[in-house]
Amino acid sequence: MTALFVEQLTTIDFSYLCPARGVVGETWLVDVILTGELNEEGMVFDFGHVKKEIKAMIDAHADHALLVPVKNPNITLLELGGSRDVTLTLDQGGIIGCRAPDQAILPLQLEEITPAGVRPIIEAHVLKGLPENVTGIELHLYPQKLTGAYYHYSHGLKKHKGDCQRIAHGHRSPLSIYIDNTRREDIEHDCAEQWRDIYIASQEDLQGTTLIDECEHNVFSYQAIQGYFELTIPASHCYVMDTDTTVELLATHLAQKLGQQFPCSNIKVIANEGFRKGAIAHYFCQG
Repeated sequence: MTALFVEQLTTIDFSYLCPARGVVGETWLVDVILTGELNEEGMVFDFGHVKKEIKAMIDAHADHALLVPVKNPNITLLELGGSRDVTLTLDQGGIIGCRAPDQAILPLQLEEITPAGVRPIIEAHVLKGLPENVTGIELHLYPQKLTGAYYHYSHGLKKHKGDCQRIAHGHRSPLSIYIDNTRREDIEHDCAEQWRDIYIASQEDLQGTTLIDECEHNVFSYQAIQGYFELTIPASHCYVMDTDTTVELLATHLAQKLGQQFPCSNIKVIANEGFRKGAIAHYFCQG
C-alpha cells in the first residue's frame, strides 16, 4: 500500500450557522493524502488529476455554500423541491433565516461545524468519485495560522456568474493597514473587531425590516442566475454598504473611511478574501 499527498490542495470559503455567533464566514485550507495500489502508470493517482478532479469535487460540495449542522436543536430545515429554507434561533434572541437553491445550502448531520466533524463527510463524498485502486483518502482541514488582525464575514454577490452569487457564503480574512507607510496594527484590530462575524450587504438588496423577538431584523433578497435568494438576519449582525460587496469595494470602503479619519495622510488597505487573495486600495492625502 502506497500513499501520495498534496499540501494546500485547495481552500474552502464558506459560511456556517452557529447559535452563539450567527452566520460565520470561514476559510479552511485542505491537505489530502490518498492511499491505494499503484496503477499501470506506477501511480496511486496522477498529481495533475488530484489538483483538478479532487479540488473540483471538494469545491462543488462545500465551497461557497452555507453549511448547516441540522442536528443542532436551534436549527430547522425545510426541503422545498429545488430550494431549501433554514432557520437558526440565536442564543441571544432573534433568528437567521435563509432560503436559497439546493446547491447553496449544505445540510450536514452534525451539531456544530468543525474541521473534525466536516472532514469525514467530505472524505466519503470524494472517495466515491476516485478510481478503484484508490482505497483511502485523508483530508486535513484547517484555518490559516494568523498572527495579525482578521475578521469573519459573509456576503452574496448577485451579479456574479459563479458561486459567489450565493447570498450566505463567506471568508476568514486577514487585514493590513498602512498610514503614511507605517503599519498600524491598532487600527487593523479596530476594523477587524467591527467586522467580527458580520454579514456585509448591499443597500439595494435590503427589502425591509421586521421585528422578531423584539429585535429588528433586516430582510435581504435578490434573483440571481442560480435562483432566488433571501436572508433574514438581526440588524446588529449586519454592515450595509451603498455599493456591492466585492473585496475590491470592501478595501476601497475601508480606505475612504480611514481617509475621513486621517484626511492629511496617505492610506493603504490590504483586504484579503480568504487565503492569499484580495484587494489593495489607496486613499491619498487631501491636504
